[in-house]
Amino acid sequence: MATKRGLSGGRLIVSLILPFIAGAIGSIFTFSEITSWYANLVKPAWNPPNWLFGPVWTILYLMIGISIYLFWQAAEKRNAKAGLEIAGLQLVLNALWSLVFFGLHQPVAALLVIGLLWLSIVSNIEIFRRTSVTAAWWLAPYLVWVSFAGVLNYAVMSLN
Repeated sequence: MATKRGLSGGRLIVSLILPFIAGAIGSIFTFSEITSWYANLVKPAWNPPNWLFGPVWTILYLMIGISIYLFWQAAEKRNAKAGLEIAGLQLVLNALWSLVFFGLHQPVAALLVIGLLWLSIVSNIEIFRRTSVTAAWWLAPYLVWVSFAGVLNYAVMSLN
């Protein structure tokens, strides 16, 4: 039992750290651009205030980590691989969106990336649901926020 508990603790740490690594990579491209390039873009009236994004993403990264952990704990070894791979893919796409939108100043290309991100989250939810409905539900707010971000990305692209 101690071995399983030790493995479980390691899984929890990895599951929680990986989303925050993706967030940290994305923030490298985001922070300096918020007050410069992004500040000069025309944005829709319903654009959230800049201060809201940090707390929302912090909560979402925590929820993604919990979801990954719950899935990983519930999955059999052969079923865990596909779920963990798609979770990894959506985290890569998450960080890539920040690079493309903020780092490269390419809202059109970022819209393509966020579309792929959205599809990967939907796939992630479906794969997780087969093993743990609870793990899948922990990703629902992430899907809602990325859907909103996609609409916002489109609006910024259209206005500029």
